[in-house]
Amino acid sequence: MEKVIIIRYCEIHLKGGNRGFFEKMLVDNMEKALKGFKHVIKKHSGRYLIEGFAPDDADEMVFRLTKVFGIHTLSVADKTDSNLDDILAAALEVGPECGTFKVESHRADKNFPLNSMQLSAEIGGKMLEKRPHLKVDIHNPQSVIGIDVRENGKTLVFGDVIAGAGGMPVGTAGKGMLLISGGIDSPVAGHMMARRGMTLECVHFHSYPYTNMQAREKVEELAKVLSTYSCGIKLNVVKVTHIQEEIHKKCNGDFMVTLLRRFMMRIAERLAKRCGAQCLITGESLGQVASQTVEGMTSSGSVVESLPIMRPLCGFDKNEIIERSRSIGTYDISIRPYEDCCTVFLPRHPVIHPKIEDVLKEEEKLDVEGLIKEAMNSLEIVSL
Repeated sequence: MEKVIIIRYCEIHLKGGNRGFFEKMLVDNMEKALKGFKHVIKKHSGRYLIEGFAPDDADEMVFRLTKVFGIHTLSVADKTDSNLDDILAAALEVGPECGTFKVESHRADKNFPLNSMQLSAEIGGKMLEKRPHLKVDIHNPQSVIGIDVRENGKTLVFGDVIAGAGGMPVGTAGKGMLLISGGIDSPVAGHMMARRGMTLECVHFHSYPYTNMQAREKVEELAKVLSTYSCGIKLNVVKVTHIQEEIHKKCNGDFMVTLLRRFMMRIAERLAKRCGAQCLITGESLGQVASQTVEGMTSSGSVVESLPIMRPLCGFDKNEIIERSRSIGTYDISIRPYEDCCTVFLPRHPVIHPKIEDVLKEEEKLDVEGLIKEAMNSLEIVSL
């Protein structure tokens, strides 16, 4: 018997003539996830088998693969010869010692002497003989043993079916520039877009020395978590301290957040075009904070000249976002008490429904292009 990992996908099946492209991206992403492990990936009838690895590496390999978008489910299986004795031995290895169970069989090899139902009954009966503490429950079993008789004379026998990350392979839906803060929302927004196949690059705005280096390190950790789902990430770090100081000095302070957001969107668009990104991504959720009203988002978005703005969290409430943040592993990092740049010079009464004519009037007090140029000159790029 040989240990293998079965990879199953679902949505890719719907891609018709483009299916080969999606499958290639899935394989490429699995290879990146398994870098450092000896293995071979082979295609088998609408699924993939990972073979040739050390059994002790299986758990870590499975953990990495559960973060690869495009995988529906996966299982660690025993690959054995297609005869009843070997199939039974494999079933006993992956099956439980006690409790309730059932056997589910699939027979791709129509030359195998037993059909699927007969094979399940045969193996299930012999397991009951070998293990008297087992009981059959076909409706609500504690354990399910899967048997897959393939056309090549081999059979795959497995127990647990592990949920994958779902979605589409990263790299199949273009590239987006994620505006990432140190908060809860933006990493979740990036994860959701990567799950639909989008390659991510990030931009983070900081206000050192008003924000400390720990705030930046927190963002780098968040981007690193995202990179495990998106096959690596580049993080653009831009200093906007001078912009905030100029707004604070020359403009109505109630417009601080609105004006700063407009600068961020302009800079993000320029960085996006530089790296070939086709859209901007934000973690905005309608009505969650003062800048995320329809008027606020309209004001900040109006400065973006040619790229769409994706706001995947727009209709989510905070509890839904927190739940997703926990599930992807960013929540505990996001709640560390280090402030981001948006909390610097925060007005006591920020404008909630900014009128564009009032925003433009305040913005006329600033050297917009000069401030953007200075910010772009501060750019640092971190590869994760």
